[in-house]
Amino acid sequence: MKNEIGENIKALRKMHGMTQGDLALLLGGKKSLVSNYENGYSTPDIFTLIKLADIFDVSLDELVGRK
Repeated sequence: MKNEIGENIKALRKMHGMTQGDLALLLGGKKSLVSNYENGYSTPDIFTLIKLADIFDVSLDELVGRK
């Protein structure tokens, strides 16, 4: 299965000039948390998805790749 959420997180993070560590700090977690999202080893829960959408100033639909 394609890891569209993780790919979108990575693209948005890079677009905003952030490292995985920078994003992890904003989420209150460790760098490995962001790495796991981006590599498809885990999926953010809805509360984290909302935080990510706010951080990147995108809708939840855009974040998860919903057309």
